[in-house]
Amino acid sequence: MELREFTALELGAAIKKGETSVPEATQAALDRISTQDKALNAFITIAGEQALDRAKALQTGVKGADSPLYGVPMAIKDNICTCGMKTSCASKILGDFTPPYDATVVEKLTEAGAVSLGKLNMDEFAMGSTSETSFYAPVKNPWDLSRVPGGSSGGGAAAVAAGMGWYAIGSDTGGSIRQPASFCGVTGIKPTYGTVSRYGLVAYASSLDQIGPLCRDAADCAAVLDTLMGRDPRDATSLDGPYGRLLETLTGDVRGLKIGLPSECFGEGLDREVKSAVLTMADALKSRGAEVMELSFPVIEYAVPAYYIIAAAEASSNLSRFDGVKYGWRAPQYDGLEDLYRKTRTQGFGAEVKRRVLLGTFVLSSGYYDAYYQKALQVKAVIKNAFDQAFRLCDLLLTPTAPTTAPKLAASLGDPLQMYLSDINTVSANLAGLPALSMPCGFDAQGLPIGAQLIAPHFGEGTLLNTAHAFQLDTNWHRLTPRGGKTI
Repeated sequence: MELREFTALELGAAIKKGETSVPEATQAALDRISTQDKALNAFITIAGEQALDRAKALQTGVKGADSPLYGVPMAIKDNICTCGMKTSCASKILGDFTPPYDATVVEKLTEAGAVSLGKLNMDEFAMGSTSETSFYAPVKNPWDLSRVPGGSSGGGAAAVAAGMGWYAIGSDTGGSIRQPASFCGVTGIKPTYGTVSRYGLVAYASSLDQIGPLCRDAADCAAVLDTLMGRDPRDATSLDGPYGRLLETLTGDVRGLKIGLPSECFGEGLDREVKSAVLTMADALKSRGAEVMELSFPVIEYAVPAYYIIAAAEASSNLSRFDGVKYGWRAPQYDGLEDLYRKTRTQGFGAEVKRRVLLGTFVLSSGYYDAYYQKALQVKAVIKNAFDQAFRLCDLLLTPTAPTTAPKLAASLGDPLQMYLSDINTVSANLAGLPALSMPCGFDAQGLPIGAQLIAPHFGEGTLLNTAHAFQLDTNWHRLTPRGGKTI
């Protein structure tokens, strides 16, 4: 088996045993990037020389390493600050901005012995569901180069699927880890809000953003989260908790687990093949001793409008810091301070970012705050209450991650509303701050991956990951890799 077909944990074990080395694994990943990324465009910055230097330094400490992921090459979404390495959020307005500090998650990965291969392409400022809004050109899906990889963490999902690194760190505001995981056939998890520090994550919507991993399987996700989770005094929203034991609790035993199927997620608008694959997964878990039940979750129809009002409102506030004065790109010609602001933002932001900032400014403006933003906050509370009621009946919810498999490139950009509606199954977990995971559960007739989503109560990551692990013990969907076109 080639190194790229290993999971992150398998590679970590091979490094520990001396079957391969950190420099060999890093060089293999860089070789893979050199042959694949011209077609996929998953990376904005490739840190080849830096990664090899890091790998050589780490190799001397292999025998004494504690982390099961020590020496495993990975990559980081380009909205997470990396000291000395460009962090652009895939936007023109940040230019070649290089942070003077590392995000907390980067510090933790460094301490655990990770090798960073570089920074991953994404939707500009994480605003998009296709990874097509990047200033650095769209990311493409390794299963079919004519299709999107999902977004906004599309670079991470594409890189992991194509073997350009063994895991990736992304961010999820309304499904930005889970939806690309679904489209690219990998496993991705958004943990409970506050369990992973957001210090050093460039904010889109602060009450919804959360950092998490994209990996080959649930066991890798558990190992990465064991590294990332924890209270951080630099993030006032981070929470105390019993962290660091997710990997060791993966037993695959789901006997007696109650799994709810929200009927509203399996109705109109859902692709027939997607529905069949997700229900087949439910049957597989049932055969392992889980109990599967149908339930009603009618408030989900309000999730998308509530999410986009809240997210846009917070974005209009967060992105006001980008003005051409303090850092980043500046318009070359302007007449006074106000003209500098206007021209820098007009020329520096892309169309989707402008659309969401304008929407957010509108819903926060005098006369509209109560009619839109305040109502959206009330709906958010109703959705959280609906989840609380659902989890009195079951332990987990199982839904399709997305209503369809990956759409064609450019198909969504001309119809932003349709793109927003594709997030219907993912945004509610962010509104409620709940952990949610997407994992591959099949393929459609065109050979495109299908993703299933599991949602748990707060701090239910262990149950999520163990349930996904149980399914992956019986199936090999997560082991399949792209074999067509220019990507192999």
